[in-house]
This record gives sequence, C-alpha cells and structure tokens, in this order.
Amino acid sequence: MLDYALLEALAAVIRTGGFDRAARHLNLTPSAISQRVKLLEERMGTALVVRGQPCTATRAGLRLCQHAEQVALLESELPGALPGLDPSAVPVPLRIAVNADSLATWFITAMAAPPHCLFDLVLDDQDHSADWLRRGEVVAAVTAGGGTVPGCDSHPLGVLRYVATASPDFIDRHFPAGVDAASLSRAPCLTFNAKDGLQAAWLRRAVGEGGAVPTPPTHWLPSSQAFVDAALAGIGWGMNPLLLAAPHLAAGRLVALLPGTELDVPLVWQRSRLASATLADLTRAVRRAAGDHLLPFVPSGSG
Repeated sequence: MLDYALLEALAAVIRTGGFDRAARHLNLTPSAISQRVKLLEERMGTALVVRGQPCTATRAGLRLCQHAEQVALLESELPGALPGLDPSAVPVPLRIAVNADSLATWFITAMAAPPHCLFDLVLDDQDHSADWLRRGEVVAAVTAGGGTVPGCDSHPLGVLRYVATASPDFIDRHFPAGVDAASLSRAPCLTFNAKDGLQAAWLRRAVGEGGAVPTPPTHWLPSSQAFVDAALAGIGWGMNPLLLAAPHLAAGRLVALLPGTELDVPLVWQRSRLASATLADLTRAVRRAAGDHLLPFVPSGSG
C-alpha cells in the first residue's frame, strides 16, 4: 500500500519546485520533507525527484504525483457526501493548462463560477497545452483543435479570432504605399514567445499561395495585454485577439493591416475522466463561458 503522507511530500516538492517551499507549504521542516521523499524513493526502488533549482520529477515521480493529486481531489469532495467529515478542509487546487490569450479574455469568467475552487494554472500555447495532459501534469487543458488526449474527454469550445493590428501612426510610417511582402519584411512585429506561430501563419496568408513568406524583425513580448499596449504605442504590429482589440479598432486607435485576413483558432477543453464533481462543475463553467465569448466553431466543409 502507498503511504499518502510520503506521497503528499513528494507532490509538494514537485509542485513548489523545492524542499524548503514544500516544507513551508505543509508546515513541516525541510529535513522532514527530505526524509519522506527519500523513504518513498527507497520503497519504490527508483529516483522520484531530480534535485535542482527547481526540483523536477522523474517519470516515476510524476506518475506518483499525479496519483496523489487525484486522490486528494476526490477526498476533498467527500465532506459534501459524508456529513461526518469536516467540511472546512481547504480544497485541493485544480492544475490546468491554459493559453495566455484565453486567460486574458474569457477564462477568468469560468474560474469564477464554481464555488470553493482553488486553481494552479500553467500558461502555455494552445498548440502545446495538450502535452501537459499527456504527461499527467494537469487534470484539464484548453487546447487547439486536434486529437483527444488518451484518458480524457474532449469538448469543442469555439473560435478565438485574431486580427493583425497596428496603430495608425505605425501604419503611416511602415506601410505608406500599402501592406505588401516587402514592407512586411521590414516592419517590426510582436511575438509572444518561441512557440507563437500566429504572426508567421498570418504572413503566409497575407502574401498568398506561392509567395515568399517575410521574416520581419520582432519584439519578444510574453503578455497578452502588453501585446495590445505595444500595438497602441506604435512599437510593432501583432496578432491580437479580437476580444481585446475590438474597442480599439472601433475607436480608431488600432487598424487592421489587411481587413479580411483574420485568423481563427479553434479551442477545445480536454479534461481527465477522473470522476470528480469539482472537475465536472468546472467543465460546465468553461463551456458556458466559452459560449458567451468565443465565436461558434464551424467544421471545415460547412456552408
């Protein structure tokens, strides 16, 4: 049988990134945390933690951490069904992967709906967030369209629309004769991080089939709101979510580089099939919030 006090220590080290932080989280001494993890490693016959700054999990450690967190989540829901248990226990955080633009536009609404929920959010590009599910590091994720992760249920959410935008002054300075491949190769753009492929995807659409895709100079700017602010300040052009850019476009503070070339990113909610009432409540809230904010998903080939 597994010793859940040892598993709790392991999960705390992995999730907080260190023995000292895990000790503070569990109100124990670092020595006690270290002893518990070492004992668990001895019982499992393998290393579970890669010691470093931060500490990370081995494959076996990650699997045990996932198990411990699933058990803790299910146990946190028992007081609602068994009146003899203390209902004042602190709820277990739900670890979820979500892309920054969803967090900045609609996901907070979903987080506010289920009562008594704690969240541990992992920010990653929607094209990569499913990897967190595959590794068992989160219980749910907002992902791009694509295949369902094994062991998960998949719920299409809708489309997050992006518009290539810049300030009127930026347009005047960098595109005086219009937006074309030559001017796009010189005008600075905004890129969220190395995983952000939206600008490149839009550039391919802008130049058309067979055209050489420009590679403009770029500002690296890992913030959804800063993306909008940088475009407003005339620092560069970037792919901004329409949900954030719409009021600025309506007021003329931002301008679409090429109207009619919007990019639509279909989003999907994937969640573990763990029989958790909390996770089911959150799923309903996510689907409701997405329905209120995202554009409807239209399957390819539909009229």
